[in-house]
Amino acid sequence: MQERAEVLPPLSAIQKARDALHGSLEPIGEDAAIRHIKDDIVPALNNSSRSPSYYGFVTGGTTPAAFQADSIVTECDQNVAVHLPEETIATEVENRALCLLCDLFDLPTEDWVHRTLTTGATASNVLGLACAREYVISKAGERAGQYKISIGKVGIMEAARRAGIDKIQILSSAPHSSLVKAASIVGLGRANVVALNAPESSSFESLQILEKHLQQKNTASIVAISCGEINTGHFATSGFGEMQAIRELCNKYGAWLHVDGAFGLFGRLLSKEEYPDLVQGCEGMELADSIAGDAHKLLNVPYDCGFFFSRHLDIATATFQNANASYLASSATVGPQVPSPLNIGIENSRRFRALPVYATLVAYGRQGYQDMLKRQIALARAIAKYLMEHQAYQLLPHVEQSPEAALNRIYMIVLFRAVDDNLNHELVKRIKATRKIYVSGTSWQGSAACRFAVANWQVDPARDLTIIREVLDDVAASGK
Repeated sequence: MQERAEVLPPLSAIQKARDALHGSLEPIGEDAAIRHIKDDIVPALNNSSRSPSYYGFVTGGTTPAAFQADSIVTECDQNVAVHLPEETIATEVENRALCLLCDLFDLPTEDWVHRTLTTGATASNVLGLACAREYVISKAGERAGQYKISIGKVGIMEAARRAGIDKIQILSSAPHSSLVKAASIVGLGRANVVALNAPESSSFESLQILEKHLQQKNTASIVAISCGEINTGHFATSGFGEMQAIRELCNKYGAWLHVDGAFGLFGRLLSKEEYPDLVQGCEGMELADSIAGDAHKLLNVPYDCGFFFSRHLDIATATFQNANASYLASSATVGPQVPSPLNIGIENSRRFRALPVYATLVAYGRQGYQDMLKRQIALARAIAKYLMEHQAYQLLPHVEQSPEAALNRIYMIVLFRAVDDNLNHELVKRIKATRKIYVSGTSWQGSAACRFAVANWQVDPARDLTIIREVLDDVAASGK
């Protein structure tokens, strides 16, 4: 886990690695192969997870405990698929890790009975929409007097026909692209993801508009909450009251309530006294039917790792079970009852990604992750304050509010632009060219914008702000 000074490798190192890549299956031997990787390939890799100065996308690092545990994962190479408690402890480790995650987010395990690890929030959103479509078609069938309709059994077209449903829609506020991708994968269609947020906002425009869409005839609905919008980090809901109202609408119209909490869900670790705006945005997530999240972001475990929670274990087995495969059955006679992971998720073959999750949660606990998140928020707010006071930059979104109010809404993402249009057009490129910090480019109100996402466990607000100020001051000066 040695940290390098620069977040990106020299272009010359990338070219050297490109030229050195083998295109033949003529063997060179184990020692030469490893030497080739260390000498040619490793110097051409970025420091996205190893450097605290990498602020692109939303990229966490790997805590020391998770790093060591992940090495053991490769060494032991478990396939965590079937619950075999007399043969391996692996499935129980995953179950315990997921229970600890539920505890971290204040989600009672007795309510969230469908728990599994995935490859990331994208896969978790796929699980959420797959479960949701099973549920909403079943509910629509019940209203039509057709009971026990299952997409998992008869397919989406036949199930929809029996239930009298012409369309399944996903109603969301500023949905992330992974949710739209998930809609495509599970056959619901990208065009049926409907964004109901106000322009340039992460919030629903109104619950009246949401209800109007839920009332559409011959239509089944999934409501997806963006718990942390990707450009601003702002939350879709304003507190428990709004989430409760949305829950009641879902109950009224037989809709499934899903939360995309890739990084926003971690706001539930904070105290309302210190972070009232952030905590309010995470309130009521426990009212959902399902929650998707990333562990390789703010939990800071190695790629790839996500998590998924649902209240409906019966829906999970109806959707993901390996039917007519007796050789995959669990023969559990001892220990806790744990659903075989292959029957409640996508993969039948699964890496032991639970071990780094378990290790890092046991090593640092709730207090360790609270402290980590507070440091990340402190740096994000320090960056935002610097940008607000700088003549060359503008903090986004630009709304009429006091500087204090604007800072209180900052979570761990900071969106901004250069005031000068010419500089703004090249802002991301010039920042990356320094090789000292890394940021992501995006678009806001039709114009180019730039964003910091502070997610690495190694964050030191004072140290890191010094580097950021130096880079941004130099970029601003170069644009004059």
